Amino acid sequence: MNLAGLGCKAMIAGFWGEDSERHELAAFLEKAGIDTAGVVTTARPTISKTRIVGRQQQLLRLDIESREKPSAEEIQFLRERVEQLVGKVHAVVLSDYAKGVLSREICEAAIRAAREHHIPVLVDPKTRDFGLYSGATVVCPNLKELSEATGVPAHETEELLAAGEAQRKEHELTYLALTMSEKGIRILSEQGDFHSPARAREVFDVSGAGDTVIATMAACLAAGLTMENAVELANLAAGIVVGKVGTVPIAAHELVGLLTPSSGIASGDKILDRDRLLRRIEEWRSAGQKIVFTNGCFDLLHVGHITLLEDCHKFGSKLVLGLNADASVSRLKGPTRPIVSENERARVMAALASVDAVTLFEEDTPLELIRLVKPDVLVKGGDYSIDTVVGHEEVIAAGGVVEIVPTVEGFSTTNIVKKLVGDAQTK
Repeated sequence: MNLAGLGCKAMIAGFWGEDSERHELAAFLEKAGIDTAGVVTTARPTISKTRIVGRQQQLLRLDIESREKPSAEEIQFLRERVEQLVGKVHAVVLSDYAKGVLSREICEAAIRAAREHHIPVLVDPKTRDFGLYSGATVVCPNLKELSEATGVPAHETEELLAAGEAQRKEHELTYLALTMSEKGIRILSEQGDFHSPARAREVFDVSGAGDTVIATMAACLAAGLTMENAVELANLAAGIVVGKVGTVPIAAHELVGLLTPSSGIASGDKILDRDRLLRRIEEWRSAGQKIVFTNGCFDLLHVGHITLLEDCHKFGSKLVLGLNADASVSRLKGPTRPIVSENERARVMAALASVDAVTLFEEDTPLELIRLVKPDVLVKGGDYSIDTVVGHEEVIAAGGVVEIVPTVEGFSTTNIVKKLVGDAQTK
């Protein structure tokens, strides 16, 4: 899911059962555009995890699984599928949970095929025997995993790093990437070591952070970036996901937002269709952010519009702007409007720092859009009362609030048009 969120075409290989959990998982992966051709169906149940969370902190995890090992026939089926898939990709990730998928046979076959195709192999290890991953490009243990593999206590950092370097050389690994929680990531290689400090601003849930790190590194190496750049981006990605509650994957626009802090998210990435808008809102909500919604035609942007949007943003964390499409504007304002087309208006609105998302709607009112967005705060500018604002009933019923902000006197698109026409006639 992290790879898909970063815009990669992801393929998954492994085992699942013939049960309801398998069908639920398959539907989830299909919706995300993840290819499941490499997954083999077995008689064992699909592994599922239940996390017990209190006050936004994980307290306990329950795993539902079978300890029975895959049969030789199932391993053979999986090995054949893995070898076929490796020739179609630009990087391979071996994500070891010690649940029976990554046997020595599967690891050796995957690494051998990847080396033949000159593509990187990244490993998230679980076993103490790193020899299982011999020849991989990079193995990414955390402090506990490297300590167990080397026998060196995790708090003895320098001794642990030396032992890790010995493991890297012994098993012919190009890199060893040690994730050190709040201390960041340390890379060991033939050229020496490299340290990338952690970038988390506030930690709510570390579940899945390791997956985010290795997925981001894989995407970067597949795209031809250096290991140093890959690690820096992986650290940024991890800092984003640990600030959310639950196992939430990274999204490309979040990384772009951190890399372009002056505008938050690149303006072109703020213009969203309904599906992308709802996914982004889900990400924002998972991070505890309050969603504000307003709407309008915004034909010929003026200071009144700017003030309204700045006021709207003060009511929450993220402002979603519903923008009337051209046909909607024409029905509301007359056949000579809009003056500026919907695509141009969307681009202009997305460039404003106060706006976090722009989406077009064809209807006369934004009621259907409000029902989908379910904003925490619905804002309308002008001489309205709450009971005359479209969508107020839906928002209040869902526990939200409606706010009315005054408009700036003397500024309107109609007045600007009249002035322009009057000036033209005078000339």
